[in-house]
Amino acid sequence: MTSPPPPPFRSPLLPMVARRRDEEHRVATPLELLFDLCFVVAVGQAGVELVSAFADERIGAGLLNYAMVFFAVWWAWMNFTWFASAYDNDDVLYRVTTLVQIAGVLVLAAGVRRAFEEEDYLVVWVGYVIMRVALSSQWFRAARSSRGPARRAALRYGCGVLACQAGWAALLVTPTGGRPWVFLALAACELSVPYWAEHSAMTPWHPHHIAERYGLFTIIVLGESISAATIAVKSAVDEHDALTELLPLAGGGLLIVFSAWWIYFAVPVHAGLTTSRRAFLWGYGHYVVLAAVAGIGAGIEIAVQDVVDRAPISRLGAAATATVPTAIYLVSVWALHVRRYQVDPRRWRQGVLPVAAGLVLLCTLLAEWAVPAAGVVCVGAVVVGVAADGKSGRGAGGGWVGGRRGGMRGGAGREGRARGRGGGGEGPPREGETTEATTPHPTPRPPLTPSSDPHPTGYASRHDTTP
Repeated sequence: MTSPPPPPFRSPLLPMVARRRDEEHRVATPLELLFDLCFVVAVGQAGVELVSAFADERIGAGLLNYAMVFFAVWWAWMNFTWFASAYDNDDVLYRVTTLVQIAGVLVLAAGVRRAFEEEDYLVVWVGYVIMRVALSSQWFRAARSSRGPARRAALRYGCGVLACQAGWAALLVTPTGGRPWVFLALAACELSVPYWAEHSAMTPWHPHHIAERYGLFTIIVLGESISAATIAVKSAVDEHDALTELLPLAGGGLLIVFSAWWIYFAVPVHAGLTTSRRAFLWGYGHYVVLAAVAGIGAGIEIAVQDVVDRAPISRLGAAATATVPTAIYLVSVWALHVRRYQVDPRRWRQGVLPVAAGLVLLCTLLAEWAVPAAGVVCVGAVVVGVAADGKSGRGAGGGWVGGRRGGMRGGAGREGRARGRGGGGEGPPREGETTEATTPHPTPRPPLTPSSDPHPTGYASRHDTTP
């Protein structure tokens, strides 16, 4: 009996070449999941400090600091996610650099309290420096292994990130009253870097992988909201013995979160991410979606405080801290997912989520019963969608699964056929069929065959490819 041949030697440093946009079985990696879990720590800290700011009647300052800190966390996460989708080669240096970025967000999280309470952004800025310098080094590695327009795009990304990071130092010396304007100016610069960089060449991000990454991060933030609300309810029960009063509130909060999950995943959007313009709008819009999700958890905490010992703000104000982010979430998901990717002759179905958002806002008038009522409204929106799908013969996708032909509709069988045509639902067009084709990478690489791919899951499947 012969022993199996030893595995081929793998160098710890590999060329950071572009991955294929039609790579099959492209899924989130364990390192990316760890990245998300650590980033949600900073999201949780921002939520905790937002609740504290409301408790101390620093509502305006709390909302401003929350918007700034959440933007820093979200933007760093988004930059890494799109880079990894295009260039993750899983070598030792890539892993170490990613772990450095994780360390940076933990430093940022450690400075959130000082940013909220003392308006001191030094620790937050140091954490951001760690993350952004590490990200820039990744882009410069990609530029070194690229040629032509792809190299120029990578260099623009690396230089743009460093330039914006240098600009963030202005927050440390700007008076408190001028910080919102500095923040808006620098945020606009950050958002413009991808447009400027990809004007040269579109990076080969994977549509299905990007959609999955955003979905997973949304789930983790939803879980953080549930955790924060659960801790608040537990503390209230332990300290005030108010279980009876809190049961409707806790139940309503769960209904909101469960409905938020159902609604988000009702429409498979990956096949619609076919151009940079669509991808930018969809990706940038998730700042509102994710901030609203995190805000729901903070709002439920404030509502719990109001029930047990009266929050310093009014009853209606306490209710609004939960209902307003819920309504914003419904509208933003409708704008990003449903409005763009649901096609159905029954136009009334397009109005389900906007109407539900309006009803949730009206629930604010119910004061202490606002959260339970908002939960019932959210569940009602899901039920209406499921019932509509049942009448049309579709699966229970939430009522907004309509979609376009060729991969936009829900269902495992249809998605399976889309993957079979090209990993992300973007296979080559059939004969006689026109499609909004994705811009090819300027220096395409030959695909690896299944027999030569040492990673059948698709993770870092370009180890043996040279530039």
